[in-house]
Amino acid sequence: MKSRTLWSIIGAVSVLGALLILLFIPGSKQPAPTAEPSRPLKPQQEKKAKHFTMLGDIQATDQLNRLDARGHLRKMLNNDALRSAGQVKAYTQKEQKMHKHFQQVRWYNLKENKMADIQGQLPKMSKQDKDRIAHHFQLAQQKLKRGEAYDSPKFNAAGQPYFVVAEPSKDGRYGAAALVNQGVLQEVSNHQKRNLRLIPYPKEGKFQVESIHADTLSDITVKTGHDNEKASHFYENEIVVSFQNEPSKQQLLDISKEISCETPRKLGYAYVFRSKDMDYLKLRSYFQQKWKTKYTEPHYIYLTNDRSPQSRVNSDLPDGANAQVNIPNDLLFSQYQWNLPVIETNRGWDLSKGSEDVIIAVIDTGVDLQHSDLDGQLVEGYNIVEKDKQPLDDVGHGTHVAGIIGALVNNGEGVAGVSWYNKIMPVKALDGSGSGTTYAVAEGIIWATDHGAKVINMSLGNYADSQFLHDAVKYAYDRDVVLVAASGNDNTERPGYPAAYPEVLAVAATDSNQKRAEYSNYGDYIDVAAPGTNIASTFPGNQYAALSGTSMASPHAAAMAGLIRSLNPDLTNQEVMDVMINQAVDLGDKGRDKYYGHGQIDIFQSLKAVGAPEVPLQMWPGHTLRNLEQELRKLNGSNE
Repeated sequence: MKSRTLWSIIGAVSVLGALLILLFIPGSKQPAPTAEPSRPLKPQQEKKAKHFTMLGDIQATDQLNRLDARGHLRKMLNNDALRSAGQVKAYTQKEQKMHKHFQQVRWYNLKENKMADIQGQLPKMSKQDKDRIAHHFQLAQQKLKRGEAYDSPKFNAAGQPYFVVAEPSKDGRYGAAALVNQGVLQEVSNHQKRNLRLIPYPKEGKFQVESIHADTLSDITVKTGHDNEKASHFYENEIVVSFQNEPSKQQLLDISKEISCETPRKLGYAYVFRSKDMDYLKLRSYFQQKWKTKYTEPHYIYLTNDRSPQSRVNSDLPDGANAQVNIPNDLLFSQYQWNLPVIETNRGWDLSKGSEDVIIAVIDTGVDLQHSDLDGQLVEGYNIVEKDKQPLDDVGHGTHVAGIIGALVNNGEGVAGVSWYNKIMPVKALDGSGSGTTYAVAEGIIWATDHGAKVINMSLGNYADSQFLHDAVKYAYDRDVVLVAASGNDNTERPGYPAAYPEVLAVAATDSNQKRAEYSNYGDYIDVAAPGTNIASTFPGNQYAALSGTSMASPHAAAMAGLIRSLNPDLTNQEVMDVMINQAVDLGDKGRDKYYGHGQIDIFQSLKAVGAPEVPLQMWPGHTLRNLEQELRKLNGSNE
């Protein structure tokens, strides 16, 4: 009987093999709307476009700050328990600990002509600075007495940008005004100059960094931001080695002595050696001559992939979005978050809001663990850069990515994430400069996999194909993790890694018009596109910022994978990626193309496909094959 059953299964597998060829062909869901691929820009055009979009990003962040500040003042005014100076002072001082950019708050009892002044961490200011601030508070008070709000222009005090904003209560009896520090604007500017590659980054000479041509591996000097698209950066005195035969402890000691190396670091089957007096070329020569190796390669550096937006904030919901479905009450959603309706997130929430059982790891610069809009959304993470510390974000990039995935929905403040309930695992693999090594990224992938992540987002990249990193990617993929990565922001067709690895879903960026963002990398390896331009999200210090880049596109897709795995946990990682590809909205040239891949992700259609009572026809062969394989293993086990 067992023999007959076995032959029946084998026959079924043969038939299914043919069905797989016919049915399991990736493709786009529907023809393109109006979007056309934008032609790649020339270097000078690209530089101008990036400067223009960075200015737009700063402007959008300014508006996010102002709207958020007004929201906090209205929250205070609507609290009936805050009516005396003592109550207001206690509440405000508590808020200022979490929102340090609220550096001074004035509460007005307009009917009794009383005022409470609560100062936070104000810097030392000149008389001229104090007079300027007092002038704006005076204008605010005059407006409040007339029942009107006040919003000052940006001004400088003590070398920092500020604005004063004021709101009256609904009954006109009270008012509140705040002096808000806008240091976040300079943070965004500095951050985006690096990530847009408007400046050479990382700077050679720091941390013994060298640059090589990504194709020829010949030496190259990065003098301008545009040079980054041809360059891959690595540590000049380090090498990654995978041996054909595992070296013994004594052999490792001999190697360390011969190359003047401290104890090498090991991850998986590869070692990283750092020499005190040998550069990479000498190290490579040493290992190739004296040892049998599977491969030797530089210890590469990976950079964040974000960029600033090209235009003003689009306050209208995009055409085609269902504006009546699941509109959350988050303060910044309706005016700034065009990105969620355009990929049918709101409609998708009717089918899945995520699950705490499906963890999404963010391998990045860390996350602001105290951000109120991420409260309860995080699980324990890991700091690879400083292992004895928490994975705190000292850049802002990781916090922004995390907010796109899972900022609290319907909490009345800030932004809404794509997922309501999927937990986020912060893994800090990039340091305060926004860069990290091959070893750190690979360790992050393996750590996240071993600690329960079902989806991993990697908004980072390099143009060098590292076998060491690829081994880590395959480790996670073989353990059924969905890996998602940003394609890069150099407006180049050159494949970026880890996005270009076949086990990884490579994500390009689109703008609010569903066109390829002009900075987005492209090529045959692109799988899908997602919103990446002018994306509002969380930023350290309980703040919000608008950033752009494929770094922002990737977490949309990662969060979508989390929603899919929450709705149908039986799907394999490949099946999740296939449904995301098959249900994408075709953009640009008909069918798959190098600018959009299979098209822009569609959360509603993908969830609809996997959430039906019966498994969709195109996914049935994969499911059945997996079940048959399990039966075969059982039969083989019983015969032993």
